[in-house]
Amino acid sequence: MKVDVVIPVYNGARTLRACLAALATQTLEGSAFDVIVVDDGSIDDTAAVARSFHRRVVSREHAGAPAARNAGVRAGRAEFVAFTDADCVPSRTWLSRLLAAAQSDAAALGAAGKTVGYESYSEAARFVDLMSGLDAERNLAHPTFPFAPSANLLYRRHLLVEAGGFDERYASYDACDLHTRLRRRFGGAFVYEPRALVLHRHRDAWRGYWNQQVNYGVGYAQFLIAHSAEAAWPLRRELRTLGEIAAYAAAAVIGGRSDAAIVRRGRFVRAAAQHVGFLRTYYRRSERARW
Repeated sequence: MKVDVVIPVYNGARTLRACLAALATQTLEGSAFDVIVVDDGSIDDTAAVARSFHRRVVSREHAGAPAARNAGVRAGRAEFVAFTDADCVPSRTWLSRLLAAAQSDAAALGAAGKTVGYESYSEAARFVDLMSGLDAERNLAHPTFPFAPSANLLYRRHLLVEAGGFDERYASYDACDLHTRLRRRFGGAFVYEPRALVLHRHRDAWRGYWNQQVNYGVGYAQFLIAHSAEAAWPLRRELRTLGEIAAYAAAAVIGGRSDAAIVRRGRFVRAAAQHVGFLRTYYRRSERARW
C-alpha cells in the first residue's frame, strides 16, 4: 500500500458520496491506496455512506478536523498520507499525479495539487473562485509561512508522525502550522503539481461563508499566538485592518450583480468575518494560556 487517503467528516453525508465515487474511479491502481473516512461525531448518515462504498470508517467523538486527520493518520500504514475533504471531488488522475510528484524527489516532504470550485452557482461560491481562495501555488509562495490547503495535500507518513501531526488546538489554520513545523524540522522540497486536480464545493450562501471565515479568523489568531516571535500583531496593524474593513464596507454598498460587485461584497464579508473571529480569540487570556 503506497497511500492512505484520509477524509475528515463532520455531518458531511450530503457531499461525501460524490467524493467517494470519485475516489473509486482513480487511475491509480486500487491496491495501491486505501481510503479512511474519519467520522468526527456526525449525527447524519456519514458513516453509512462511507460503508456503502466499502471504505474504512474511524468513528470518534467530535473534536474538530485536525484531531480527525490525526486519527486517520494513526489508522493507516501506507508510506504516504493524502488528505482531501468530504466536500471535494478529486479528478480521476488526482492521486496518481500527486504521488508521482512527491516521489519525483526523494527528499520531498510531499506534494500539493490545484483546487478549483465545483458548481459555483451562488454569489458566495463565485467570490471564492474569483479570488482563488484555495490557491495552493499562491499560498506556497508566501515568504515566511508557505503552506497548502489540506483539501489537496500529501505528506510522507513518517515525517507527519515524527512532527506530531496536526496541532489539535487549532480551529483552523492547522495546515499552515503543520507545514511550518515540517519545513523547519526536516527541510527538503515540497512539490506543487497543478495537474493533481480537486474540485471543491464552496459555501453556497453568504451566511455559511461568513461562519466559515469567522472560524478562519479564530485559527489565524491562534497561529499568531503560537508563532508570536515571528508574527506580531501591533496596534498599527490592528488599526490598518479596521481601516481596510471600513473601506470594504463603503465599496460593498455599491449595488450590482457583476463579478466586480460580487468581489466588493465578498471582500467586506471575508474581512469583517475573519476579524470578528480574530478579536474573539487573540486578546482572550484563556486562549493565550492554551499556547
